[in-house]
Amino acid sequence: MNIKSILFSLSFCILVLVARAQSGNLLTATLLTKSPDQYLKMEWNIPVSGKFKNPYDQKEVMLDLWLTSPSGKPLQLPCYFEKKDNGTSLFKARFTPQESGKYSYYFKLITGKTSQDSKPESFTARKTQKKGFMHKNNNYTFKFDNGELFRGVGENVAWESRDFENQKFTYDYLLPTLAKNGANFFRTWMSYWNIPLEWKKVGGTKRYQNSDDYFNPGAIKRMDELVQLTDSLGLYFMLTLDWHGHLMQNFKRSNYSTAMGGPAATPTEYFTLPASMEMYKNKLRYVVGRWGYSTNIAAWEFFNEIDNAAFGAKDSVIIPLAAINHWHQEMSRYLKDLDPYQHLVTTSVSHRDIPGMNSIPYIDFNQKHIYKHTEKIPGIYPDYIQTFNKPYVVGEFGFRWEDMDPKYAKEANYDYKRGLWFGMFSETPILPMTWWWELFDDQKMTPYFNSVRKISDMMLAAGKGKFQQFKPEAGLLHAQGMQCGNSYFVYLLNETEHEVAAAVSFPVAKATGALQSFDPEGRKFAILKSKAIAGNTLTLAVADGVKLKAGESRVLIFGMK
Repeated sequence: MNIKSILFSLSFCILVLVARAQSGNLLTATLLTKSPDQYLKMEWNIPVSGKFKNPYDQKEVMLDLWLTSPSGKPLQLPCYFEKKDNGTSLFKARFTPQESGKYSYYFKLITGKTSQDSKPESFTARKTQKKGFMHKNNNYTFKFDNGELFRGVGENVAWESRDFENQKFTYDYLLPTLAKNGANFFRTWMSYWNIPLEWKKVGGTKRYQNSDDYFNPGAIKRMDELVQLTDSLGLYFMLTLDWHGHLMQNFKRSNYSTAMGGPAATPTEYFTLPASMEMYKNKLRYVVGRWGYSTNIAAWEFFNEIDNAAFGAKDSVIIPLAAINHWHQEMSRYLKDLDPYQHLVTTSVSHRDIPGMNSIPYIDFNQKHIYKHTEKIPGIYPDYIQTFNKPYVVGEFGFRWEDMDPKYAKEANYDYKRGLWFGMFSETPILPMTWWWELFDDQKMTPYFNSVRKISDMMLAAGKGKFQQFKPEAGLLHAQGMQCGNSYFVYLLNETEHEVAAAVSFPVAKATGALQSFDPEGRKFAILKSKAIAGNTLTLAVADGVKLKAGESRVLIFGMK
């Protein structure tokens, strides 16, 4: 090699080193988890040298953990920026192995046009009896990685108490109360007063402080605590990443608004500007990187009631519906590509559908909210499921959508109970979720979940995921039936204002055993007399049958051993 070649090579190496020093350089990663386990979080610290204007912006710096699973499946996990540490940028990786066995991995750093890989490493995850992540199964159930079936029983806990509300209503109080009373699911929001991840300017709460940081530090800390709490309680939840009020009267305080230094001058530009969409993708990348490891996050929900932002007075369109639909298509596809665990993905409307959104392939189940018409719940599922071939969920329901005055407590309590049972005997993987959690806690309604969960568990055990609706005959009583395997369940409700005694009959086949009656109020079972007649129909005569007071309900079970 001549002197010119040597000098050229040295110059090139120097230029590469200078470019790396300016754009970032991977330092030695440290695996913090000493004994990796299947379905449990692992963690790495990954220091990166170099200065970044915005380390949360993936166009400036992007660090990923690339793995090959024991079965040979390639996985890509986004890492996230934690803090500046002694002149370096500390990134972290949180990963949950879905397989047991030996994984190989390396880190890839991309800064601008420069790419750098760490040296290959490996670890071995021990097999556990944990359930893993939740995924679609059929229209009645979700399924964990280990094959166990799940049906959601719970309510909305959309936020912790604001300044003007009873301060006891925190996650630390409400979630353990739900868990000890049989609930296994809840839904909660990110907003400017609750887990305000993207809000520099918070409001309505002293729990969080205003911050000029790209992501609100208080929100990050509280979200970490929430995930740890749900894991300890065995509760699963739907994380609503945004709500319609963000795009209405609160848009000017949004990080996306030009008033706060963001790219969008209007709510429409939130959905249409490439810069706004890139900003949202930064958020998704951070959320998946930091909290995607959690098996207790059942679903990512993009928006609460996006139709309430799209439509104005007299249902006039104020944000183009096609733009909202396109945004959901783009973001749901991006999220599915980003999330190595394939959490469930959804969004929701209040009562007006957005054309095309129910058919988006990357959204796993559709949602609607129902207020003042709980009686319509049993009828809402068939049309949507048959039309769009997806599970359907009533994410909110209630006697009223306005602020719940305690003077309506009696009517609300009745509505609360029947809504849960209407969903139990319908084609849905998550039972309708009540709103006004503070009122129902005050009314001591939470223990009622024990009754609903008891029957739900019996159905799952009897049918092993197989459900078939049937129509019982019960005179003046509201009646719904569900066959699960060789067992039959009938829900009866007296919707009249007076006591009703009714004969009950329903078709049975290949079933034997006692006919039981379950009282949801007292959580007590009783044996009833019955006889099977021609045509494989089980009949409960009036004399032996069900006598219910106004508003009272029963569940009949036949065929359980």
